[in-house]
Amino acid sequence: MLQAPDTKQLVVVGGGMVARRLIDALRSRDESGQWAVTLLCEEPRAPYDRVALTSYFTGRHPEELALGGQEIWDDPLVTLKRGVKADSIDREGRTVTTNGGAVLPYDALVLATGSYAAVPPVPGKDLRGAFVYRTIDDVADLRAYVEKRREELDRPVRGAVVGGGLLGLEAAGALQALEVESTVVEFAPRLMPLQVDEGGGEGLKRLIEGLGVSVRTSTATSKIVGDRGTVSRMEFADGPALDVDVVIFAVGVRPRDELARESGLEVGERGGVIVDDACATADPAIWAIGEVANIGGRCLGLVAPGYTMAEIVADRLLGGEGTFPGADLSTKLKLLGVDVASFGDAFAQEPGNLEVVISDPVGGVYKKLVMSDDARTLRGGILVGDASAYAALRPMVGRELGGDPAAYLLPEGASAAPMGELPEDATVCSCNNVTAGAIRCSVTEGDCTDLAGVKACTLAGTSCGSCLPLVKKIVTTELEKSGIEVSKALCEHFDLSRAQLFDVVRIQELATFSDIIATHGRGRGCDICKPVIGSILASLGTGHILEGERATLQDTNDHVMANLQKDGSYSVVPRIPGGEITPEGLIVIGEVAKDFGLYTKITGGQRIDLFGARIDQLPKIWTRLVDAGFESGHAYGKSLRTVKSCVGSTWCRYGVQDSVGLAIALELRYRGLRSPHKIKLGVSGCARECAEARGKDVGIIATDNGWNLYVGGNGGFTPKHAQLLAEDLDTETLVQAIDRFLMFYVRTADRLQRTAAWVDDYEGGLDAIRAVVLDDSLGIAADLDAAMVTHVDGYEDEWAAALADPEKLRRFGSFVNAPDHADDSLAYVAERGQARPATPDERTSGVLIAGTTLEVRR
Repeated sequence: MLQAPDTKQLVVVGGGMVARRLIDALRSRDESGQWAVTLLCEEPRAPYDRVALTSYFTGRHPEELALGGQEIWDDPLVTLKRGVKADSIDREGRTVTTNGGAVLPYDALVLATGSYAAVPPVPGKDLRGAFVYRTIDDVADLRAYVEKRREELDRPVRGAVVGGGLLGLEAAGALQALEVESTVVEFAPRLMPLQVDEGGGEGLKRLIEGLGVSVRTSTATSKIVGDRGTVSRMEFADGPALDVDVVIFAVGVRPRDELARESGLEVGERGGVIVDDACATADPAIWAIGEVANIGGRCLGLVAPGYTMAEIVADRLLGGEGTFPGADLSTKLKLLGVDVASFGDAFAQEPGNLEVVISDPVGGVYKKLVMSDDARTLRGGILVGDASAYAALRPMVGRELGGDPAAYLLPEGASAAPMGELPEDATVCSCNNVTAGAIRCSVTEGDCTDLAGVKACTLAGTSCGSCLPLVKKIVTTELEKSGIEVSKALCEHFDLSRAQLFDVVRIQELATFSDIIATHGRGRGCDICKPVIGSILASLGTGHILEGERATLQDTNDHVMANLQKDGSYSVVPRIPGGEITPEGLIVIGEVAKDFGLYTKITGGQRIDLFGARIDQLPKIWTRLVDAGFESGHAYGKSLRTVKSCVGSTWCRYGVQDSVGLAIALELRYRGLRSPHKIKLGVSGCARECAEARGKDVGIIATDNGWNLYVGGNGGFTPKHAQLLAEDLDTETLVQAIDRFLMFYVRTADRLQRTAAWVDDYEGGLDAIRAVVLDDSLGIAADLDAAMVTHVDGYEDEWAAALADPEKLRRFGSFVNAPDHADDSLAYVAERGQARPATPDERTSGVLIAGTTLEVRR
């Protein structure tokens, strides 16, 4: 859309989450193009998710934290200026001058400058090794410093966080992710004093200390001492000093209102640009939103009210009359892997309140509901350790629960809450201010028939995501009320879900796709149901995946038992259980790679990938690997991939259990186990977690008394920490629990559903799965145990079996009509001493390895 001559100019100062929401809201409603927007972003990047900063330490790239899609910046009515700071405002002339000297005229100006990290006036706060925790650059500097100190010191790096609030615990999580021994120092008598009460704070402290983080409350930092200008020790008003190498200040934030002050706008006594309930300042052309706005006498440090302000200003700019409805200060977070939630009148400040409390110090759970004096109306609550009921309870604040309040705090309480029957005006998504009525309307009047459609239509669940279970339940309930059947069909050829189909095949002992579709489906099948049934048959041990008709069910990778690469070649991945490999094994892999000219890469899963193999070379490569004792690593299949481990007590001075031995045993036990999606395990020999077990589908962390078992974690596009299933298990009990968990997942998960999503979607969540696995609540434990025994006893290496069958080997030819002719279209160039696929320009430039093709090179 081109700018019309009468298009008005909006300048937004500040490139944070709230600024992005303002631009999205304005452009989605400004159909006639009344406003052209210029965003001044002081940081060298577009707005990103500050809430997810800690995930930067678990492998996410800064670009992955970017908010929304690129399309908003491609809009001709939106100009993004990165690395540009607003230096001054000329209110009379209505211009903004930048640090580069540019003068930008405006018809409207929105201040979304956010806040900065406060640093207390502690001597030594400017030493090297003292940091704040606010931006990507802050956390990048922190990581670089810690890694440098780790190289310099002949011991683990020691760290401390000053501040035990939300930001402080996030920072402690960052230190833990960096494998830094850390201590949280909080001046108040408890952690998170603004969100949880004394009981919740004590429960939170126990949980965090159980994760290996020390906690000091009621402690004031008096001095930071340096050694040659570098942080070395912290001293306190009372109590012993603490030797540290790095300190993070996370004592709160202060509004960045200096631009407003210098331009003569009114600011609050404790900072922040004073605005009315329309987010307007005393200057009719200037608004303020987010953390810099002082609304109702205070600044709000949560993203949800900032988003509401952004929506209000967008409405006002387009002639609306929106006003700020008040702030919902409810929060639900996972800090250091611990669930914490607070909502409503959490501290029971209103007169006549009753408190219903369940405290389980052993189980690490503290839950409190604040009720009216007749114990009927919910007024607020605090949840620590288990916040599964939050999504159902928070919208009920100010309403009658309609039952025994204590029932909502029991493990099954989340499902007991009236999730599908919320009043129309109950706020379901506080981040985007979406009510239950709006969600229902999107179904009944907006023709939305699934969760994805409702999210796109209403924005519910598109920010923090904590409300998604509730949104899904409301959508399902409304569809069913409208007489619309909520289909669980696998595809157009089967009315059954994957879990139902699995049980049918298992109970009826069906062994071929033809029999299955003839008795329970229709048609000839498709790219959805064929691989699913192929996986089910493989899970049930009915034979080799390339045996007879089963070969036609496999997708590209399973079809040739190798991963297809972008240039048409394949990768070869031998199994290396637990990452342990002998020198002889390394030599064999090296010789194979050298003889076939393969690119070699050590992966994050502690094994070696060999890239660039032609399809006709796969049997030759695997013959040599199998003869040397290697077997398929199943990198191509929806099955167990790897069991990652640290060296544990075998070598490490911190290890308390033999993590390598357990990892090897588990990988050999579960190798070849076909499942709805890939499965990864990790075993760490101590709480330092070097194997990153909590980022795996199944994670095991050693304790002095045995093993802690975590489930439902994954990396990838939507990373998630695994959740604690059981503690201090002996090895036999641990293996039995993993057996049952994996087999139950294989039987009941949906197609292509990772364990993390399965745990969240399973009715009753983790508690229900725990009851099945540990307590045999469904009476199927013996069946699950037997199924795993069948799998272990029936295991056969797929590549070894294929090499022994001439019929299977016939499929490994570059051309059907010329099986002995090699594919001469593959071309490579040298890079860092190895070969990589050539680009189109390189194919014509004469820089190819050994002439032109792999055939020549090899």
